Amino acid sequence: MDAAGRSPDAFAERVRAYEEAWLSPLAVRSLETRGREEHEDACGVRTPFQRDRDRLVHSKPFRRLKGKTQVFIDPEGDHYRTRMTHTLETTAISRVVARALHLNEDLVEAIGLGHDTGHTPFGHAGEEALDQALDAAFGRSFHHNEQSWRIARRLNLTYEVCDGILTHTGAQEPQTLEGKIVRVVDRVAYINHDIDDAMRYGILSDSDLPRAEIELLGTTGSARIDRLVHDLVETSEREGTIRQSPEIGEAMLSLRAFMFERVYLGPQVGPEHRRAHDVVQAIFGRLVDDPELLPAGEGDLGDRITDYVSGMTDRFAIVYAGAL
Repeated sequence: MDAAGRSPDAFAERVRAYEEAWLSPLAVRSLETRGREEHEDACGVRTPFQRDRDRLVHSKPFRRLKGKTQVFIDPEGDHYRTRMTHTLETTAISRVVARALHLNEDLVEAIGLGHDTGHTPFGHAGEEALDQALDAAFGRSFHHNEQSWRIARRLNLTYEVCDGILTHTGAQEPQTLEGKIVRVVDRVAYINHDIDDAMRYGILSDSDLPRAEIELLGTTGSARIDRLVHDLVETSEREGTIRQSPEIGEAMLSLRAFMFERVYLGPQVGPEHRRAHDVVQAIFGRLVDDPELLPAGEGDLGDRITDYVSGMTDRFAIVYAGAL
């Protein structure tokens, strides 16, 4: 019996029967996880991946995502995406794909909810600024997927969830099909919702978007997501792995390149990027000079500064820097 008096063995039998009837042979079975770094007794009402999901939702790094914007720093108005809304959109779309392919939805959900927990304030600009500061001071780099992975390990999440979080971006591919879903859908989500936010902000208009890609993928965000999801499901079913068709995949990557050129790294967001760099650099420099300002934490000075700065929300970082 577990702490609530339920039998983990009886629950496990029900899980096995359900997954045998529903899941694809290619799916990760919930009770066949490679485990956690620190052993935990089985639960009588939740699978290991469900426990990971709940642990993430109740964690401080997840809650702070609501105060980290995607592209624009502390924008006026309540309709711009934050890291949390991006995370929820990514997770929801990923579950749709996983269900259509009869893969493990709980594993996909946990990876999706945790993939950006290590992201800095101020989006791409904040990540670049922290990376540069760490390189100058300690000869090391910063990548948000690696920071998210560190958080996942501290939460003692399962091996499969940690792997999916670490590999949702970068050169390394996920080891599970569920992780591969999140890796693709993360781009599907942020490209389309960032177009919407850039239009709301006044950086882009409909006429600015590349015509060939828009004609192929759709003229609205919802239409593009629908086309991308259907293509991902249909191609993956046909190929036996997670893959987009060449035509749709190339169009999405082309649209992503357009967004980097015109929005993420474009001249109109230059002042915002400089502001983000100034804030992160000022905070980082002060913490290097006065480590006693840091809260208690694990690792060396570089690790503790990384944890503290990357965990800040946009608003907290702006206020903190202003008080230096």
